[in-house]
Amino acid sequence: MASRQLQQQQQQEITVDGQQVLVVRSARRTRTITADQVAGTLRLRVPVRLSQREIEDHARAFQKKLSRRAARRPRSDEELAQRARALSTRYFDGVPQPLAVSWSTQQHQRWGSTTSTTGTIRLSARLREMPVWVQDSVLVHELAHLIEPGHGPEFKALIAKYPRTEEADAFLAGVSWADRHAD
Repeated sequence: MASRQLQQQQQQEITVDGQQVLVVRSARRTRTITADQVAGTLRLRVPVRLSQREIEDHARAFQKKLSRRAARRPRSDEELAQRARALSTRYFDGVPQPLAVSWSTQQHQRWGSTTSTTGTIRLSARLREMPVWVQDSVLVHELAHLIEPGHGPEFKALIAKYPRTEEADAFLAGVSWADRHAD
């Protein structure tokens, strides 16, 4: 029975716009496509006949939908800490283990800060309204500071492990520019 189910389902990991997507093709599925998230990874359940391009298009649409949904629901400090632990595991083999991760209403100039001596990470509460991938980029940046305190080549290599670092940096630079030029 188990081997029959394996024949009817095929799993494949692909990357779409820098994000991992687990694709589960099913012979039993004929028309519907569903998506959910498993440990921060988008999982698509699709019919076997779907082309790679159609899968990528659906992945983008679901990523956008999940990102909008997550952005509407601000994370609590505990959810932020859980996300930081998941990102630490995914990008740094679980090496940085922050003792506390929280939102800060006191940070107006910085998006995040780390006190490496106490293992504390704070993210500006302004990030709560931004896309999850931007929040994740700032978390990865702060986690990297628990490994490498400076912004030298070693640090840059660490943050480059997150696939949307440059995109998030550009997003935040645009927000900062708009803030400085607001009337």
